[in-house]
Amino acid sequence: MENLANQRKNYKPTLPNTLKDLQSITLEKGEHPSHVDSNVAELIPNTKSQPFMHITEKKSDVSNALKIGVVLSGGQAAGGHNVITGIYDAIKKINPNSELIGFLNGPSGIINSEYKELTSDFIDLYRNQGGFDMIGAGRTKIETLEQFENSAKTVTKLNLDGIVIIGGDDSNTNAALLAEYFEKENIKTKVVGVPKTIDGDLKNEHIEVSFGFDTATKTYSDIIGNIARDALSAGKYYFFIKMMGRSASHVTLECALQTHPNYTIIAEEVAANKKTLQSIADEMCDMIIKRAEKGKNHGVILIPEGTIEFIPEFKALISELNDLLSTSKHAEKIANTENREERINLVTQQLSKESAQCYQTLPYEIKLQMIMDRDPHGNVQVSKIETERLFIELVKSQLKEKSSKYKGKFSAQPLFCGYEGRSCLPSNFDSQYCYSLGHVAALLINSGVTGYMASVQNLTLPVKDWTVAGIPISAMMTMEKRKGKLKPVIEKALVDLNGKPFQKFVESRESWKFNDEYIYPGPIQFFGPESITDLTSITLDCEKSHSVSKC
Repeated sequence: MENLANQRKNYKPTLPNTLKDLQSITLEKGEHPSHVDSNVAELIPNTKSQPFMHITEKKSDVSNALKIGVVLSGGQAAGGHNVITGIYDAIKKINPNSELIGFLNGPSGIINSEYKELTSDFIDLYRNQGGFDMIGAGRTKIETLEQFENSAKTVTKLNLDGIVIIGGDDSNTNAALLAEYFEKENIKTKVVGVPKTIDGDLKNEHIEVSFGFDTATKTYSDIIGNIARDALSAGKYYFFIKMMGRSASHVTLECALQTHPNYTIIAEEVAANKKTLQSIADEMCDMIIKRAEKGKNHGVILIPEGTIEFIPEFKALISELNDLLSTSKHAEKIANTENREERINLVTQQLSKESAQCYQTLPYEIKLQMIMDRDPHGNVQVSKIETERLFIELVKSQLKEKSSKYKGKFSAQPLFCGYEGRSCLPSNFDSQYCYSLGHVAALLINSGVTGYMASVQNLTLPVKDWTVAGIPISAMMTMEKRKGKLKPVIEKALVDLNGKPFQKFVESRESWKFNDEYIYPGPIQFFGPESITDLTSITLDCEKSHSVSKC
């Protein structure tokens, strides 16, 4: 049966002009990064001094056949399959005898030597398709000596020229450490990373955006626009919508710019202004009361899933709970207390005065979530806390206290925009961006370098004018304390409160509060004028514009 997904298999992504004749180009070394963290350099002495790589003409149009492995690491993001098809098409253009090996179910496929050869007939089924089901994904980290040794055995057995790791900040940190290990052991396999995460927090001056962000935010904005229209039509519901993005609010900010909700929390602003749960709920209540005075008992509120971790009082509470539930002498006693009320009381007694006060203000169900759901290390599973329901209960409680001022009727609906944005059909932007990233990754390996991330830049220009580069991962890394130990990481990019996207939001949000200036973007458009089908995100457009007024 013919459907849109089948139609998309025939879509031909456009390549930048610089990538159209791979047999006549290569990547050559350019300038060195201005700074590499000295502690990071000590950990990766063989790959610490990597220069940037830029396109140049090749002296010979003859290239040896390549044998490359590819792995999907971490959570799904629309466009991952196009990175793989981009790698495949690129290595076949470089030499028709080249081979592509897919490691199954994430990095564990490298460790356990589980893989399959990716052939043309098989790959063609996944062109421009969502998800990571071509070879599966996983979150295993290659970090122990045994894992590194097993990975080395796998790539040596397969005689791989390179591995492409498609993943986020942790996965690309892993790529850098794997590249270092292979260099130290004189293994020929080169390691290259590709920037992936719908959260949008893997970006810097060299990586303009991670793939998947564009598709996810367009998908969520369609949903939010539909909800806003329903709120306006029914006139009697407040929708509290939790958004993907635990560590940063890029998704929430982009969706706010696309849809103009009545109230939006930006977690980075919460942290900067040291806002409390109470003060945020107060702001929501004040808006709801004023809207009721205008006869409006409906609205849309966006909440990043990581909001509570940016609230100072809550951050301290989570830290204390983590200690209490994982390493404390009280942990076993708490776990063996079956009565829920007793368990809550027992936990409260062990907290500091300030954290106990914060904990006591929470709705009963949230209190339970914070002590019942724990990760394998015993830590609070913050991502499972229903932040949208937390704020609904806080607002309900405060509106009762302000009943003399509030004459409206408050009816709230909780929603979560989450997994539906990770595996959908990629937008034209992500389809083309990922296809180009795959070509750059292949070029980096063909150029004989390791420890790099593929980069495509000038993304607000027409695709033909995009530029490409190889960025040394070492230049993006820093040291961060995790579980009490300093570890190398690629630092997550938070929303810049001085940046143009946030300033554009600030200019308009007061008007959005009361005037119902909702925008209804509609579903992702794949066919029609390029001005609609190839739109980039507002965030990216803003960041590349010269002023806030022009973005």
